Amino acid sequence: MANQKKGLIGRYWSLLTRPSSIAMGIILALGFVAGIVFWGGFNTALELTNTEEFCISCHEMEDNVYQEYRETIHFSNRSGVRATCPDCHVPKDWTHKIIRKIAASKEVWGKITGIINTPEKFDEHRKSMALREWKRMKDGDSRECRNCHNFESMDFSEQGRRSVTMHSTALASGEKTCIDCHKGIAHRLPDMEGVEGWH
Repeated sequence: MANQKKGLIGRYWSLLTRPSSIAMGIILALGFVAGIVFWGGFNTALELTNTEEFCISCHEMEDNVYQEYRETIHFSNRSGVRATCPDCHVPKDWTHKIIRKIAASKEVWGKITGIINTPEKFDEHRKSMALREWKRMKDGDSRECRNCHNFESMDFSEQGRRSVTMHSTALASGEKTCIDCHKGIAHRLPDMEGVEGWH
C-alpha cells in the first residue's frame, strides 16, 4: 500500500516537474483563452460604465447637474455634435481612465451614504466637487476638452476679440488651459468666492 502511494505521489511529482509537451500546450492554450475572455470581459464592462445612461443611474446628478447640462451648447446646438458626460469627465486613454474610474467611486459612495443624495445636499458640496474636477482637468491640460477642440484648427476670424486675445496668448503659450476660462460651461457655477483667477 505504501509503495502504491509512493508510486502515485512519485508519478504526480514527475508529472509536475516534467510535464509532457501536450499537457504544457493545453495549459498554455487554456491560459491564453482565459486571458482573452477576462480582458475582453473587463474592457466590455468598463465601456458599459462609460455611457451617459450609466453615469446618471449611479451618480447623484439626474435632478441637478444633468438638467443644467441639457440647457447648454454641449447638449444641443446647430451642428448636432454633442458631448456626453464621459466625453468631458472620463479620459480616453486607459491609464487615466482607470484612475478616474477609481476616483469616481467616491462620488457614488457619496450618493449611497446620503452625503449628496438630494439637490440641496448636492449644492452644499457643489463647490468642493467642482474644485476637485477643475483641478483634475487643469492638471491634465484640459485633455478631455482637446479631444473635440483643437487649438491648431481654431479659426480666429470667427471668434470674438476677447476670445482671440485669450486663445492666441494665454492658451497658445500654455500659460492657461481650457478649464481656466471655461468653468461652468456645462453646469451651474458654485459660489466662486476665493476661486483663483475668478472675479
